[in-house]
Amino acid sequence: MENGAAPTAKPVIVAIDGPSGTGKSSTSKAVAAQLGLSYLDTGAQYRAITWWMVTNGIELEDPTAIAAVAGKPEIVSGTDPDKPTITVDGVDVAGPIRTQEVTSKVSAVSAVPEVRTLITELQRSIAAGAERGIVVEGRDIGTTVLPDADLKIFLTASPEARAARRSGELKGADVHATREALIKRDAADSSRKTSPLAKADDAVEVDTTELTLAQVIECVVTLVEEKRAGK
Repeated sequence: MENGAAPTAKPVIVAIDGPSGTGKSSTSKAVAAQLGLSYLDTGAQYRAITWWMVTNGIELEDPTAIAAVAGKPEIVSGTDPDKPTITVDGVDVAGPIRTQEVTSKVSAVSAVPEVRTLITELQRSIAAGAERGIVVEGRDIGTTVLPDADLKIFLTASPEARAARRSGELKGADVHATREALIKRDAADSSRKTSPLAKADDAVEVDTTELTLAQVIECVVTLVEEKRAGK
């Protein structure tokens, strides 16, 4: 279905990976909105399943217990970049999944292979169904979820820059504590056996340390437009 789009604007799948605090979400949403693409925050899906586990009292120290119930919650992601939504069993969890409790437990839950398999299948089906193309952001999109993505981007930034941004988001947070938490999260995500945080060999790396958000968005939009034009 062309939906009246110009023939040149073929559907493009863009994978944006990188650790927390690199501007992934803000960049991905803005790029998708600017180019008329769908948008998927894969981290929110892992947070959603973690929230469900916490809410249902699952023993999160026990990977077997997590694996046993991983298929129970129904997670639905809305892919409009201007108002992305996420529900679990019909409940809006956009707010609850951002709590410190969920944040502190998401690495443990997302390291369980059965969880990753289920969520990865969900992500692939969403990307495959995006008629105009999609920007998918996460930690293993270019390497594991969508290895055949048209364009792969890996955002990086210094731990100091990331902590400053993240503590700005978490109003009043201690920058030093935030930095330590980010480094700990990176280590957990990079060292897990299943789909670790890693840069794909064919990804374009964009260091956002010295860039404003507007500059990062402009850079990524240019990369997508060049890919669309077949350059």
